[in-house]
Amino acid sequence: MPCPKSGRYIFGVKKKTPIRTADILAYQPALRPALPCIFGPVEFREFRDQLVQIDAMLTHGGLDATFLTAARAAHATELTGADAKALQRFARTTALALRCNVARAITGLSFREFAVRCAESSLLQWFLGIGELDRVKVPAKSTLERFSKWVGADLLTPLHDRLITQAVTAAGADAPQPLGLAVPVDATVVFFDSTCLKANIHFPVDWVLLRDATRTLMKATKLIRRAGLKQRMPQEPLAFLSRMNQLAMAMSATSRRPDAKRQRKRTLRQMKQLAQTVRRHAQAHRTLLVHHGTETPLSEAQAQVILRRIDGVLAQLPAALKQAHERIIGGRQVPTADKILSLYEPEVQVLKRGKAGAAVEFGHKLWLGETAAGLIVDFALLPTVKADTALVLPATRRLVKGLKLQVKQVWGDRGLFSQANEQGLAKRGLRSGLCPRDPAELHRRLTEEEGFRAGLRRRGGTEARIAIFKASFVGSPCLTKRFGPRAVALSWAVLAHNLWVLARLKLKQERPPARSSLKAA
Repeated sequence: MPCPKSGRYIFGVKKKTPIRTADILAYQPALRPALPCIFGPVEFREFRDQLVQIDAMLTHGGLDATFLTAARAAHATELTGADAKALQRFARTTALALRCNVARAITGLSFREFAVRCAESSLLQWFLGIGELDRVKVPAKSTLERFSKWVGADLLTPLHDRLITQAVTAAGADAPQPLGLAVPVDATVVFFDSTCLKANIHFPVDWVLLRDATRTLMKATKLIRRAGLKQRMPQEPLAFLSRMNQLAMAMSATSRRPDAKRQRKRTLRQMKQLAQTVRRHAQAHRTLLVHHGTETPLSEAQAQVILRRIDGVLAQLPAALKQAHERIIGGRQVPTADKILSLYEPEVQVLKRGKAGAAVEFGHKLWLGETAAGLIVDFALLPTVKADTALVLPATRRLVKGLKLQVKQVWGDRGLFSQANEQGLAKRGLRSGLCPRDPAELHRRLTEEEGFRAGLRRRGGTEARIAIFKASFVGSPCLTKRFGPRAVALSWAVLAHNLWVLARLKLKQERPPARSSLKAA
């Protein structure tokens, strides 16, 4: 490609002056050996057929190119001045990242387990494009972890939009259906619901926070002492943790004693005193690491990880001590906004859902909208707690104006019903299938309105869709920490889920109809 200023070719030529990055990233995929013919269980054959269909959707549907564009925007700084070889290497790595994230979400494996699975599975090697003729180069668990953060959640939005738009597009007179579906997905009817994407934390008991703080501080202190930096201590760091565990067990056992309230106060005072001692020792060892860290075998990155662990707990320990004192010794309530639910997940919210077995959940509210075929067309992870009634009209607006879907009916449970939503949907010319809260109104619509009973019955299947999505794709609880990375993991889970649904739908449409049983003459 000639340079517009000099007319000379810039690809493959090293120059001392900065060169212009190409507008188009392209690479030649490696040749993949054919899939072996395996006569195995029907579950394996179904999984193989699904991956083959997903591979075709990623390639022929243009999702590879869309993701490459998003990745280039995310890594624009790194690609500035890159030569042709570096650009091809980046494009090849980006394609591998897309397929690794999709396959790992479908299998539900951890980074370590997925790396092992790829090394032994010829099917996954074929799907990822790493099974070359002369070698197989499998990405390690650390590489898979970097792939999971290859782009942000906002840059994955065009990928979702493209897939949904292609799924609902019908075949034209001169153009086939983009994904090869015999019948496109019907997006005229959408079912909304919300749930809690649980965080991976224990129940936020006040005095257990002190045990968590002791564990983190003393384990970090042990790492510093192992590196050769030592401050005088009356006992080993883990001995403090053992003592705190004993007090935690004693606190749990006080509920069975007649003087439980007095014993809980007595035990908490001992835990507070021990926590203050632990804080002083951790602070002293932190100072040693800051001033003499270069004298240890620890790298700068390793030292920074230890310092962040200590600083994160030390910053919250005074508030955790005050919270436990106010609630247990003082007998006073702590405002919800001031409560510490977890030392490691400061953004976790309290969701009072009032359901059996889950009256209170800890995490973030997850909003989902699906079609009758199970395709998730709308999703959102909310950073703040909002009522479900306030989410219906914005979601409808995203589908109609953003994705240009021909939505005609909106369904949801009684938690989504409000007069404002009824008026807003009617103003937009959409049928409201939101379940009324008034029993009399519900009875009237069930008996008089055609299709209302069947619609509510189908809406109950959305609960099953949420259960499948949480258990098999995003995780319940979600193991990803912090809101930002959790939103990225959610985007990958939705993309993998939709590809899985479309692959199953396409295979179902291509499957020949079952033979009718012969009747006896």
